Amino acid sequence: MDTSCAPDAGLPARRGSDEPAWELPRQPRTAADTGLPPRLVTELVVKALQAGGGKTPLPALAARLKLSISVLREVLGQLVAEQQAEVAWCGGSDIDVQYQLTALGQRAAAEYLAQSRYVGPAPVTLEAYRQVVAWQSLRQPHAPRVAAAALAAALAEDGLEPAMRDLIGAALHSHRSLLLYGPSGSGKTRLAHKLAGLHSGLVAVPYALLAGRAIIQLYDPHLHPAPSDQQLRALEERRSCDARWAVCRRPLVHVGAELTRAALDLRHDPAGGVYHAPPHLQANNGVLVVDDIGRQRIPPAELLNRWIGPLDQGVDQLSLDGGQTETLPFDATLVFATSADPHAMFDAALMRRIGYKIPVGPLSEASYRALLRRQCRLQGIECDEDAVEHLLARLHRAGGRPLLASYPQELLGRIADFASFAGTTARFTRASVDQAWHSMFAACGALSQTQRACTLPED
Repeated sequence: MDTSCAPDAGLPARRGSDEPAWELPRQPRTAADTGLPPRLVTELVVKALQAGGGKTPLPALAARLKLSISVLREVLGQLVAEQQAEVAWCGGSDIDVQYQLTALGQRAAAEYLAQSRYVGPAPVTLEAYRQVVAWQSLRQPHAPRVAAAALAAALAEDGLEPAMRDLIGAALHSHRSLLLYGPSGSGKTRLAHKLAGLHSGLVAVPYALLAGRAIIQLYDPHLHPAPSDQQLRALEERRSCDARWAVCRRPLVHVGAELTRAALDLRHDPAGGVYHAPPHLQANNGVLVVDDIGRQRIPPAELLNRWIGPLDQGVDQLSLDGGQTETLPFDATLVFATSADPHAMFDAALMRRIGYKIPVGPLSEASYRALLRRQCRLQGIECDEDAVEHLLARLHRAGGRPLLASYPQELLGRIADFASFAGTTARFTRASVDQAWHSMFAACGALSQTQRACTLPED
């Protein structure tokens, strides 16, 4: 992997489609190179010195603000000249230096903190962010494509028919929005996460972003996972790269029925002095999974319209306090999932705007058998073939239960629970299957015919 830094302008020259495309922006050498207003950089340094509680080592200041030693020396030199800071201690090397605020600097820090309490990584400019998002987009000609063999390998254990895999492959290749629909328990969410995992490569995500005068906190370690050990070993020395950008795998952001209108826009945090990015902004250059469409308090059509239009344009308008709006890049693969009938939720015009509509229903009997056996092997549970036949004929078929992909794992998990409680070895037998099955559906027998709609929780 080529991990060299991009030129000062922020982006590398275009390469051939067969060459790696990922690069990091170059480390700023001066305060002007950061692209930030000089006053903002000064404020961050002063507030960080105040937060240090006394003598602050230069390397600790660089680690906190993600700014280079050369930028910090420039700003600290000005603060020393203005008698707002002073050298508190010097060691044997040119970076073994500690700084502290003077009384004048402490008063300045109090004023700055009254305006904004943010004391974190220095933000990147909105223009730099736009350029990097565009370069890292999966829609670029140089972006890696999901190969048919990789897709087949990833979905091998799901029991999907070849025609279904072809449909999914075309959807991934197009990077258009997807709608996965089917009964609860059919494996839609699991499939969506697998599809997201097929997008390979590393991306650069800024810790924070400057939009107008507002600082937007973007990076989240839970949503922007660190590179794998193999990817870390492949990374070369990165001291010449801009530390304001975190290196991570392409993000997967998952939202569900809890999604509200307020979560679709920037959220101001007065205590922290920042705005928090909405989920679709955090999903840039990755995948946004919107689960349980139809169960949010937002009408389904409104929710889809909120994102599909901006996604087509590649930008979204987000609001700051005071009514100001900022145009930010929006580049993610949208995956919607629902257990409801999509035609009952969306009109024909909106259905046309959804790129691919993919039904995820019950498995064939052969696929269900294969999935069950594979799950038994993975969980180390001995599988009795007579119990498999019993499950299919007497429980599924006679009870009218469809062969949904979530059932094998759920059944085996319950079999393991009962065995662990009893202090025995978990085995897939008629008795253990009956016990697990009735723990899932026992309540249905006591309900009226119109109430017999018991299913597993939403997948």
